[in-house]
Amino acid sequence: MAGDPASGNAAPIFDVVAALLRSESAFALATVVEGPGAGAKLLVRPDDTMGTLGEAGLDRVVERDALGELAAGRSGVRHYGEHGEAREDSVRVFIESFAQPPRMLIFGAVDFTAALVRVAKVLGYRVTVCDAREVFATRQRFPLADEVVVDWPNRLLDQVGPGLGQRDAVCVLTHDNKFDVPAIVSALATGVGYIGVMGSRRTHENRLVRLREAGVDDEGIARLHSPIGIDIGARTPEETAVSIVAEIIALRTGRSAQALKASSGPIHD
Repeated sequence: MAGDPASGNAAPIFDVVAALLRSESAFALATVVEGPGAGAKLLVRPDDTMGTLGEAGLDRVVERDALGELAAGRSGVRHYGEHGEAREDSVRVFIESFAQPPRMLIFGAVDFTAALVRVAKVLGYRVTVCDAREVFATRQRFPLADEVVVDWPNRLLDQVGPGLGQRDAVCVLTHDNKFDVPAIVSALATGVGYIGVMGSRRTHENRLVRLREAGVDDEGIARLHSPIGIDIGARTPEETAVSIVAEIIALRTGRSAQALKASSGPIHD
């Protein structure tokens, strides 16, 4: 839906923005902050747009760029010509992404899980704890989790896996091949950005044999972060949780950090 920026289309757009925020839907809002049509807005969703920045060519280019920023969860100012030309600076557009919260799926209702839930929630993740053992996967044990699911990890991933992207994380904490291997295989079939698997180096080597038997290739193995986390000498569940999210942040930002995966020797002093 397009409209004339001079006709006051901001009010209906803001009504839609309020509704999208309430439903936690993903969208981007582009606003001309300098140049012709200053104040004009274009609301961009993966399947629809609303409003106009005043020129069809500019709308088309900004819509494309806004979808890219939304996919990456970024916001920022872009520079264009009056008709959307690249490498010009007559129009400046602020693209603000309102992405859904990144998801973290934690498989295994173990002692480390509650600590990881707490740290992940501080960082803004929507956290799901999943374990097939009903006696362990309870709301009482994980009150801060957004969801506690009693099911096999691979079955949950079959449901939610298509919606996972680079901002999301899967953490497998179970230490049990009958849970770990199906969970990892299913996670590798998604576009999730981080797959971390807890366990010692010996446990991981044994797990690799079973993953190979399950058909996982070298490219899939390379996506796994195991032993999980950054080598900060973590001992407690809380410290381990910090090391895990530190590795996730370093992977997302492209910064170098010494991961346990890339080091040698004992995990604990």
